[in-house]
Amino acid sequence: NRGEGGTFALYALVRRNKKWLVVPAMLGGAALLADGMITPPISITSAVEGLRKLPAFGNIDEYIVYIVIVILTLFFFLQQFGTASIGKFFGPIMMVWFGMLAILGIIHLSDDFSIIKALNPYYAVEFLSQYPKALWLLGAVFLCTTGAEALYSDLGHCGRQNIRVSWIFVKTCLVLNYLGQGASLLANHRNLVVTGDVKLQINAFYDLMPQWFIIPGVIIATSAAIIASQAMISGSFTLISEAMRLNIWPKLKIRYPSEEKGQLFIPSLSMMLYIGCVAVVLYFQTSSRMEAAYGLAIIVTMLTTTILFANYLVLKRVNSFWIYIFLVAYFIIEIIYLSALLQKFRHGGYITLLIGGVMFAIMYIWYRSRKIKNRYVEFVRLEHYIPQIQELSNDKTVPKHATHLVYMTSANNHKEIEHKIIYSILNKKPKRADIYWFVHVDTLDDPYTSEYNVEHIIPNDIIRVEFRLGFRMEPKINLMFRKVVEDLVHNKEVNITSRYESLERNNVVGDFQFIVMEKYLSQDNELPFFERVVMKLYFWLKELSLSEERGFGLDPSNVTIEKFPLIVAPVQGVKLKRIYREEDL
Repeated sequence: NRGEGGTFALYALVRRNKKWLVVPAMLGGAALLADGMITPPISITSAVEGLRKLPAFGNIDEYIVYIVIVILTLFFFLQQFGTASIGKFFGPIMMVWFGMLAILGIIHLSDDFSIIKALNPYYAVEFLSQYPKALWLLGAVFLCTTGAEALYSDLGHCGRQNIRVSWIFVKTCLVLNYLGQGASLLANHRNLVVTGDVKLQINAFYDLMPQWFIIPGVIIATSAAIIASQAMISGSFTLISEAMRLNIWPKLKIRYPSEEKGQLFIPSLSMMLYIGCVAVVLYFQTSSRMEAAYGLAIIVTMLTTTILFANYLVLKRVNSFWIYIFLVAYFIIEIIYLSALLQKFRHGGYITLLIGGVMFAIMYIWYRSRKIKNRYVEFVRLEHYIPQIQELSNDKTVPKHATHLVYMTSANNHKEIEHKIIYSILNKKPKRADIYWFVHVDTLDDPYTSEYNVEHIIPNDIIRVEFRLGFRMEPKINLMFRKVVEDLVHNKEVNITSRYESLERNNVVGDFQFIVMEKYLSQDNELPFFERVVMKLYFWLKELSLSEERGFGLDPSNVTIEKFPLIVAPVQGVKLKRIYREEDL
């Protein structure tokens, strides 16, 4: 999607064609967030565990958890400052990391050159068909693919061509290291029955290193793990910012620690991920126990991406034959791996399901509640109320509320407006203004569109402004609206000076007042039980999220909040009988 990748970037391309695709999109997004709570702990823990190989650190097991938590704490603390200052070191560090992998692998290839046979897929098929715990093993092998989902989310940052070119180097280094590990295991542990105690003693990766290189190796591995975790966390920030714009996640505060495109920081999400990461470390203690929880999130993300991409191919009118070939090929691979990973469900996979389930529930509640509300939002034809609004604007007996009154409207049709806005202007407490502005924000499938359209419904009296923003553009309405007004004044399309005679003579600009309509769930409703629960949870989440005015980036000093009841499915047939006192008869 214009160079951007990730579950929601793909969903944005197909969402208008099939509404049900929001479900796999939310599942994929929830799984990626769950992955964001598991990747940093397993990556950093597995790196630090290399210290066990040194005799001087023989009793380090009891301290590994604390070391990992300290590293995670520093890692998440530094998120607020962005990666602009240290990002330039990421490339060289990863070059050193992959170079180290290749060199260690090449050195140990000579331990047993028969390992070269492993490049032949025949032996993989033969092994999996004969080994009694093939599915269990396949679940472990799947961990080699992890990171692909984060790379897809960061596609816009990395660039497709950069990934393709660097992958030649990366895969070569990985294969050489895996071959070296295999040769070392064949040379030193052939015919060994691997039990739980033996697994604690063997670390196929760190066994490749000479004793003198263990500490530098741990430092390099930990640095690489932190950089890999950074990619995952950055992907999570990007994912949630997209979800907020697509209205499937509560509005959260976003900060931009640097000017670099795509650099953003979401404080509340960072804290949630930090708490989740620490909880995972405390619960599992070792990287080997985390493995069961690790792969399940990724395979769910891959499955949902396959579904979304197949529908994108349908949208592009690709021949159905090729679409089915694509689906069959990918589903076979992914379902086999899913079956393998489900074997580990009771060993830790349930943690992934728990975390992902909570994330999916938040997305579903936010999405579903919006659908419920939209069923009962009443739109009216604006043209029917224009004469009344003009009369009010010219009625000097009504105190002026503001020179410019600005309402945020959700009406997609430029000829319609919410009834609640008309009620706010004319009925609740008449609001006289010289110019009424109706501002609408339309979220587009293109990530970086930033356009606006102006309709002068009644020149210098009623104006509609429509912002057309991509799903990666933050709606800074205060700044954008100011820019629109400046353009209109420059083009002499509107007069924004105060209409008070003394101020008008001195060309004093009139005041702008934004009216934000804040909803609350009315007690006068008769929703079905499930929808009532969804709406209650929605309003609870709304209290924890950004307010409407902060979500639109408005200046609080220019905002008036109006609360109005969301009367959803009003109660019908209230039974009430009037009685009379005897003296009234």
